[in-house]
Amino acid sequence: MSSLRDRVSAELLPYLRQPGQYIGGEVNQLVREGDWERAAVRVALAFPDAYAVGMSHLGLHILYWLINHIPGCCAERVFCPWLDAEAQMRKRRLELFTWDTRQPVSSADIFAVSLQYELSFTNVLQLLDLAGIPWRAAERDDRHPLVLAGGPQADNPEPVAPFLDLVVLGDGEPALPALLDAYRQLRADGVRRRDMIPLLVRRFSWLYAPSLYDVRYHADGTIAAVEPKEATVPAQMTRCQATDFENAPVPVRPLVPYTEVVHDRIAIEIMRGCPQRCRFCHAGWTKRPVRWRSVERIVDLAEQMYAATGISELGLLSLSTSDYPRLRELTEQLNERFTPRRVSISVPSLRVDRMLQDVPAMVSAVRKSGLTLAVEAASPRLRQAIHKKVTDGDLLDGVRQAFAAGWRSVKLYFMAGFPGETEEDIDAIVDLSRQVSGVRRQLGKAPAAVTASVGWLVPKPFTPLQWAAQPRAEYFREVRHRLRDRVRQQRCAVHVKTHHVERSVLEAVFARGDRRLAAVIEHAYRAGARFDGWDECFDASRWDAAFGAAGIDPAWYAHRERAPDEVLPWFHLVHPKATPEYLRQQYEDLTTALSSVVAPGAAAESANGEG
Repeated sequence: MSSLRDRVSAELLPYLRQPGQYIGGEVNQLVREGDWERAAVRVALAFPDAYAVGMSHLGLHILYWLINHIPGCCAERVFCPWLDAEAQMRKRRLELFTWDTRQPVSSADIFAVSLQYELSFTNVLQLLDLAGIPWRAAERDDRHPLVLAGGPQADNPEPVAPFLDLVVLGDGEPALPALLDAYRQLRADGVRRRDMIPLLVRRFSWLYAPSLYDVRYHADGTIAAVEPKEATVPAQMTRCQATDFENAPVPVRPLVPYTEVVHDRIAIEIMRGCPQRCRFCHAGWTKRPVRWRSVERIVDLAEQMYAATGISELGLLSLSTSDYPRLRELTEQLNERFTPRRVSISVPSLRVDRMLQDVPAMVSAVRKSGLTLAVEAASPRLRQAIHKKVTDGDLLDGVRQAFAAGWRSVKLYFMAGFPGETEEDIDAIVDLSRQVSGVRRQLGKAPAAVTASVGWLVPKPFTPLQWAAQPRAEYFREVRHRLRDRVRQQRCAVHVKTHHVERSVLEAVFARGDRRLAAVIEHAYRAGARFDGWDECFDASRWDAAFGAAGIDPAWYAHRERAPDEVLPWFHLVHPKATPEYLRQQYEDLTTALSSVVAPGAAAESANGEG
């Protein structure tokens, strides 16, 4: 009988549009033939999206490096096969394989999936389905891997809770080694798979097993309580944190893909967390406290990673790179070393403040791609209410220096749908973007090309806005129409780009959803929902039908203001720096700050969730 490796080569790759995404064997791949068979613990490290997206995610690289440097452990990567590959695999009855050496995913001890985005939930089912692993945790037995999840969406895993055996809350660098060691000990002691779950949960305060908890509901559908089924199971879990971020594991020999991926760069996380605490930002609240690496450590990592890859772009990553306390010193040292090698330094996630004036000179030595700035709200009063510390003066002074240094285009990120938002706040998006474009004309040059990218508010768990109603789709369509009309009226070099409305509403449903939504995910998957974050794949009608089949109203989840005393689905997963009491006070401060303004038209409707 042909091996799975041979079958993939003969029966799958010749029939795919992009076979290079499935071949594995990339430069710096850690796993070799035989490693999987010899390992005491085998981990299928899954990213529920296409290879081009997953291979651009730093977290995947970190965990791959980390696990494969633990003695006795082997981690191989798994991505979602694209639609053409899935069709061929089903036609030829090929089971899901690992990318490194094409092992059956079903032969793993642990199937670890990264939950990055609400609209990847059906892709989790695709991975399980193709691997032959039952979707629901209750249907698995000793033949199946433990299904483990982590990542940002693990902060509220309830919509996919019935599909998961275990959930890691918080940072994976300290959690995974401890978990893998405990798993190996338990298996050596002869403990069965199903009996490991409660033992592991009792051992680790950051580990959550949804099957060990019951959810009770009030007659109106809200949650009455989430309670452990046994007295020995903890009532609450808390996040795991990497306290020694300076020396946390870093893949100094990163994988180099053979094919094009979303971000083709050396990625170094220079800081974790953000000191700003914008009231809408999930990552800003959940990644606390702020930790950073030293300049010396970052420069050393950059040298090692460049030597191992030869990639010509170095990305300094964090939630707000300009908040790194030694950014000038860091960029000076990196430019001194890497400019002669024609390696560019990129600093995404820039905060708009006085320091923005200095950033262009720090990173302009090699290549000037577009400058991306997160403004979020265009009017000063709305920025103040959401704690976005941006001033028009700092923004305009900063882009002036960028244009003088050679930049010609800017992308500005905004959001619409905040409580208390007015038509004037919406108009200010175009007005401010036009001002930014005009700054380049003041330097005797053509107006800058400005893209105003407008996303729709998705209230997130563990933020002050977790109680807020998301405006209805009609309101967002009105905003989009108003913005485009204003651009036409002003005839400016501004391009308005908006997010997909129905997709943003679906995100809001799952961001604050409970485990009753698992039935919706199953119905949508059976109807063909895959890769819903991709424009060419998303079909809102599938989801409409899925909600109908499950008897669930999505508006109840997305567009309903939560009561102050309501038990939210994630309240048993605590964050000591983002308690419900503190977040509620922040939300009330925001609404109080905006209550004196009467929102006209559609914006008034958005404030009470009826727009």
